[in-house]
Amino acid sequence: MKILVLSQYFWPEHFIINDIVRLLDEQGHTVVVATGKPNYPDGEVFEGYRAMGTQRERYLERIDVVRVPLWPRGQGGARNLLLNYLSFIASGLVFLPWLLRKREFDAILVFAPSPVLQTIPAILLKWLKKAKLALWVQDLWPESLAATGFVRNRHALRAVGWLVRAIYRGCDTLLVQSRAFIEPVARYADRSKVVYYPNSLDVRPSATQASIPPLLSEVLANYFCVVFAGNLGTAQALETVVQAAHNLRDDPYIRIVLVGSGSRLGWLKAQQQALELDNLILAGRYPAEAMPEIFAQSAALLVSLNDEEAFAQTIPSKIQAYLAAGRPILACMNGEGARVVTEAGAGLASPAQKVLPLVANIRRLQELDAAQREAMGRCGQAYFQANFEMNSQVRILVEHLGRRVEEDGSK
Repeated sequence: MKILVLSQYFWPEHFIINDIVRLLDEQGHTVVVATGKPNYPDGEVFEGYRAMGTQRERYLERIDVVRVPLWPRGQGGARNLLLNYLSFIASGLVFLPWLLRKREFDAILVFAPSPVLQTIPAILLKWLKKAKLALWVQDLWPESLAATGFVRNRHALRAVGWLVRAIYRGCDTLLVQSRAFIEPVARYADRSKVVYYPNSLDVRPSATQASIPPLLSEVLANYFCVVFAGNLGTAQALETVVQAAHNLRDDPYIRIVLVGSGSRLGWLKAQQQALELDNLILAGRYPAEAMPEIFAQSAALLVSLNDEEAFAQTIPSKIQAYLAAGRPILACMNGEGARVVTEAGAGLASPAQKVLPLVANIRRLQELDAAQREAMGRCGQAYFQANFEMNSQVRILVEHLGRRVEEDGSK
């Protein structure tokens, strides 16, 4: 198939769409990527790029990538994020038809973590290219806007709902990363368009490896380390994590290690100092190539989300990474993510934003012997292979895309 992948986020930013594109290419499909200038998560345009102007390059030396200008995210805040989102939409509408002139596509795939608005240029391209459009829904809009507090005005949220309905109407397929997304998405779209298609992970060994500093390695080796990896933002219930560390501060063997960066890193540093939390380790951000080693040395892996309905319906992509790592998982969240962990037998779950149940699960996991924890890890890996292994999931993706193309051709 000839496939256009449109995503505001792409390599050298770290998103699963990078590996999806690579595997589509390896499986024999012709892939072109339309994206913006890399600036996630720190908000500064990466070295070698500039915010203005268009750009062409090659991913893995063989996959065409076209980039449109955008407003960098900066240090966060509603204004910068809004400009970031809107600039990609405007640039996509203006520049992508020209950058992709004379290119033909059977299908267009939009990878849509927030904002779902990035689908708007793809709808134009769908009509110009006479291609089938699939939107891979990663966040529920307008629900996630309300859950994160980004938009609170109910009239504004209703307006976003109308816009989402229009976007979904312009798509041929709506791929949803969680079964719990099916009904919320179907409230805004034709139910026949909605297809469950989970996030996945490529677990083949990377050609490049990155070591971790001796100091972090020493902490991981000498303590019972509960590791949280990923974005340190407003949705991750970090107040709960800090309070859990505070409750565990008298245990000489337990450490909570936060690996990553984000908008709440400054707040975390302030809390670490104010509460004198020597057991809360802010390890910083590491390249993706270092994560397998960090996971392998961890006693347990932590995922937490706020107590919001929209978050209860999602499966954070880090859960797939945790399952593949073969380490016990502590899920401090409601809904689908917690269900996956318990269904897999891969760890322990506690309600979102509840400190004492999380503390109890950390202690309970510590009290298990090594063989019991290893058994949890093996269960997680088996569940991952059956449900989230990327190579097989990419083949399923092509089947979903091809089905719509064939339906059109049979008319």
